[in-house]
Amino acid sequence: MTCNGALAGLVGITAGCANVSPASAVIIGFIAGILVLFLVLFFDKLKIDDPVGAISVHGVCGAWGTLAAGLFNSAGFSLHTVGVQLIGIGVCFAWAFVAGLVVFKLIDLTIGMRVSAEEELAGLDFSEHGACAYPDFHTVHAGGLGAGSNYESPVTAPVKQS
Repeated sequence: MTCNGALAGLVGITAGCANVSPASAVIIGFIAGILVLFLVLFFDKLKIDDPVGAISVHGVCGAWGTLAAGLFNSAGFSLHTVGVQLIGIGVCFAWAFVAGLVVFKLIDLTIGMRVSAEEELAGLDFSEHGACAYPDFHTVHAGGLGAGSNYESPVTAPVKQS
């Protein structure tokens, strides 16, 4: 979460880096760093699958930074500038949402988006790459996938080298 806070601060100040004062940049980054903490928890509560907090860091804190560029503008505050920034945020969200929906729907219709339950339980490291990304991390499975399941999860144990 510390890295996400730092990233959120950097993302937050990116839009306005050329038109805000250094003090404003610190305030914008600080607010983004605090926002990301609550946003990650919020999206987790909504059960949105975002294991690294990318929506919070890049999406929402990026939108905050875009709005903050108008709010903290060195040339002075202007409702017109803030309005333009809000329109930009809305247009970017709409484009990203619609483009993402179209792309992911096409993928789902052609090759599919989900893996099998067995692959999901074993982990995609095995089904996609044939290896374990974290050999020292062991997952304990309490039984199979249900009654009559003959699925066996791969066993990963550190190999002793002689």
